[in-house]
Amino acid sequence: MLDDTKKRPAILFLCLGNICRSPLAEGAARAAFARAGIEALLDSAGTGDWHVGHPPDARAQAEARRRGTDISDLRARQLSPGDFTRFDLILAADESNLHDARAIRPAGATAELRLMLDLLPGRAGEGVTDPYYGEADGFATTWDDVDAVAVALVAEFSPSSG
Repeated sequence: MLDDTKKRPAILFLCLGNICRSPLAEGAARAAFARAGIEALLDSAGTGDWHVGHPPDARAQAEARRRGTDISDLRARQLSPGDFTRFDLILAADESNLHDARAIRPAGATAELRLMLDLLPGRAGEGVTDPYYGEADGFATTWDDVDAVAVALVAEFSPSSG
């Protein structure tokens, strides 16, 4: 059983408060992996603790619903040292989140830390725009980015990509 669990990708999406970018990324990835028939452990977290226990921002939920994905059951949580061994890959929304994750990364951590957009050709080093302080249309742009990341992840973990 442990071998089967090891083969299943375990990916954590990380942003600041875990109510906008990372739950959208988790929702997009859940939908993309389900469509591909690939079992994966997918989760999201924030580097900060301001929203722990709260659902995603209402605008994020609305955008996800508009795209056919329900993220209303997700609840914000803060990144923990255990995440660095529980997950194979931790994808940060931007450089600030990546820096904060590196700062708490424990000795013996096994997870690879990267930026989400590093998975997209020509976007390495870029951050996913934080739509929190903007208008609702910013959530559509964020969804487009995290959905492209989800598609790239599915391609990477697809059995046919072997």
